[in-house]
Amino acid sequence: MKSMSWIVFGVGALVLAASLASAHHSVIGQFDPDARIELNGVIAKIDFVNPHIYLHLDVEEESGEMSTWRLESVPPAFLYRAEVTQDMLMGDGTPVRIEALRARDQSQLLGFVIRIHYADGHYYQLAEDY
Repeated sequence: MKSMSWIVFGVGALVLAASLASAHHSVIGQFDPDARIELNGVIAKIDFVNPHIYLHLDVEEESGEMSTWRLESVPPAFLYRAEVTQDMLMGDGTPVRIEALRARDQSQLLGFVIRIHYADGHYYQLAEDY
């Protein structure tokens, strides 16, 4: 009976591990390193939450219409360790230039942030260059 409990526990642990592994994704799995984009706009909102930080960037399109890009970034713990705060990322409300990888599903306005450039010349490197 004891061995049956360990087998049930082991199978349960494997199922849990598999579901957690499939729930998380690699950057390259969701974002295309060959589809590098630059976006100019104003950071409207930042979701500083686990498992990843999301920036919402208001971008004026060539047509004059505004669109909001949702840009994924690193986990908050990475920035906490680097002593970068949400307010520092938000900036002063002036336009920023963001280098990002476009989502493989290009029907969405979704990307992964590599670098944020601010008007005063400073920038934050949030991911490696792909």
